[in-house]
Amino acid sequence: MNNPHATVLTINLQHLTHNFNYLKSKIDSDTKFMAVVKATAYGSDAITIAKHLETLGADYFAVAYAAEGVALREAGIQTPILVLHPQPLNFKTLIAYKLEPNLYSFRVLKDFIAVAEHNNLKEYRVHLKFNTGLNRLGFDPADIPLIFELINKTTSVKIASLFSHLAASEDHNERTFTLQQIATFKELSHNFISLLGYTPILHQSNTSGILNYPEAHFSMVRTGIGLYGYGNDPLFDTKLKPIASLTSSISQIHTLQSGESLGYNRAFIAQQTTKTATIPIGHADGINRIYGNQKGFVYINGQKAPILGNVCMDMIMVDITNIICQEGDMVTIFDAKTTAASVAENAGTISYELLTSISSRIQRKIIT
Repeated sequence: MNNPHATVLTINLQHLTHNFNYLKSKIDSDTKFMAVVKATAYGSDAITIAKHLETLGADYFAVAYAAEGVALREAGIQTPILVLHPQPLNFKTLIAYKLEPNLYSFRVLKDFIAVAEHNNLKEYRVHLKFNTGLNRLGFDPADIPLIFELINKTTSVKIASLFSHLAASEDHNERTFTLQQIATFKELSHNFISLLGYTPILHQSNTSGILNYPEAHFSMVRTGIGLYGYGNDPLFDTKLKPIASLTSSISQIHTLQSGESLGYNRAFIAQQTTKTATIPIGHADGINRIYGNQKGFVYINGQKAPILGNVCMDMIMVDITNIICQEGDMVTIFDAKTTAASVAENAGTISYELLTSISSRIQRKIIT
């Protein structure tokens, strides 16, 4: 089968709708839904995904950095956008585009208040993140009195939400740890609200939190990987539909004789007559070197073809010795059947890394 485009990432918006509706079915009707669209919507197309989710009724979007939020605003997205890891040098841009910052330390809290006051802002919506065990970003619960003292001295900002992040909500062996995180968040939220005198949005659950810990849904949930079709659990994976499929085509077929080598550093030496296919996708496209030397694979005409030798910048070579195929035939790297999770797991990594590594130079095709 000839593929008119060498390499294409196909994004299925019907699958996105299915995943959104499934995740929504797991929360109460009055619980808000935050869609995480950082990292080009997990390697897909952030603007297309956000526009579609906006029509479906997402209450909030989350991005990692201000520039990601700016791109959404310039594309016409009106839904509130939380910037999860803002940098002080971007605060003016963030304000100009009505993006809402996560203030996770005293440095960023003080810096943002200073910028907000300088610009005569009133009750600008900000979010406070607390560290309950991930130990990545966030205030300590013991910081609450000093945080409140700073907040109470200004009218420039208003707390839109208090939130935290679960470290191992997909791991049933870490249930005790997760329950402790949830208990810590409940306590710190109660303590902060008693000082504030009003109740901000509360959110802690990620995708696995939504699916495994209904007691931690609070007034909003955040989901990233679940929207894109992965539940971090075989049980939930069957309920979700991967939205992206990555395909390419065979550029050239070679026949190696026993003793001949293939690729950089002669990483593969044929032990017998071996047919190989060269495919135009490589580590510059997101198929990292970890997938080389038979840790990764593709499918050609329904049959599994291991990657031979080292992954090149723009190409991989695969074993087609026992596969009937020809130059120009379609190659499937991952799809709804052979998922990114299964491909990644075989190489010792996770779906998140494979999906978010897909290069912008790969053509995106949208199916509605």
